[in-house]
Amino acid sequence: EVQLVESGGGLVQPGGSLRLSCAASGFTFDSYAMSWVRQAPGKGLEWVSGSDSGGSSTTYADSVKGRFTISRDNAKNTLYLQMNSLKPEDTAVYYCAKYSEGDYEEADLDSWGQGTQVTVSS
Repeated sequence: EVQLVESGGGLVQPGGSLRLSCAASGFTFDSYAMSWVRQAPGKGLEWVSGSDSGGSSTTYADSVKGRFTISRDNAKNTLYLQMNSLKPEDTAVYYCAKYSEGDYEEADLDSWGQGTQVTVSS
């Protein structure tokens, strides 16, 4: 059974930083691309970032490009999202999600974690 468990969320002031983690189990982590997706209060899901299975190819939404960095440690079966220069509009529940293939280009998201809340406020 695929399990994705996010952690690291919390309350941070504008301009601050947080690092989210996603511990994965139940599948061969280094064979699959992974993603972060968020949902702001009262809004739909917004894809944030993706990483291929090896971590060598990454991609970002325009809204976070230059501020967020996705990375993974395949030895630890863990995905990360380093978030810098946070803005109030980054407030959302952040979900870790697994792609159906090792490359995110043509793949679908097929498993999701329970999410971790990030609140950016002074």
